[in-house]
Amino acid sequence: MRRLRALRAGATLLACSAVLPAAAAEPLRFIACPVYRDVDAGRKSGCWLAEDAATGLRYDVSPSPTKPDWNHEVLVEGSVATAQDNACGGVVLDPVRVSILPGSCTRHSLPAEGFPGRRFVLPPRNVRPLSEARKPPAGPWTDRSFHLQFEWDRSFAVYQLDDYLLDQAITYIRAVKPREIVVTGYAATVPAVVSGRRIAERTQVARERAEMVGESLLRLGVPKSILTVQWRDAAEPAPIDAADGLAEASRRRVDIDVKLP
Repeated sequence: MRRLRALRAGATLLACSAVLPAAAAEPLRFIACPVYRDVDAGRKSGCWLAEDAATGLRYDVSPSPTKPDWNHEVLVEGSVATAQDNACGGVVLDPVRVSILPGSCTRHSLPAEGFPGRRFVLPPRNVRPLSEARKPPAGPWTDRSFHLQFEWDRSFAVYQLDDYLLDQAITYIRAVKPREIVVTGYAATVPAVVSGRRIAERTQVARERAEMVGESLLRLGVPKSILTVQWRDAAEPAPIDAADGLAEASRRRVDIDVKLP
């Protein structure tokens, strides 16, 4: 049994080394049914895997801030990580984004098979409790833009990502007391072919994203008189931190432009 596990681990490492140079040149984007690997390394340690049918390679998508639903297909977007730890039995993608799609899947779970998984660690972009005082931003203050990023064709705020980014925005807004705030929602409505399928976001999702963020700002105390909410489709990629360098993911965003007096 130990020899079998060692062979499996070695095969995965060989696959990693074989794919790294090519995959590093261009981010991956594919549709797959997710697979759960039932490892036990403590709290939230199970692994999520997805196989690209075009290459037959299995990828570890566990680092994504959003997790799959094994009842549905997922859109995987990511880059092969420089460091490969082989914790889950797949080529690690990091950064990576996973978006749940409507297509149904049969639940598929794998045993640990000797793979250790990873101990759960709070992500660095984890919003602090509301009971903690926010540190005021250091001057000099200028016009600034903040950005939120979304799953494909969804307008829900991404947990442990968008809540953190929105908190950064409102902390700045409360400190600088701007004359105007412009919220712009975007959607990737231009069709693209992924895994042999033609996909595009709904035009109305840009509006849904913008209105969700606008309403959040109002509830956080932003005066309605200084707030403008608008939306755009056919979004182009943008260099936003929220997308971690993934161009396609950056199309699905909301910009919060803070303009000073």
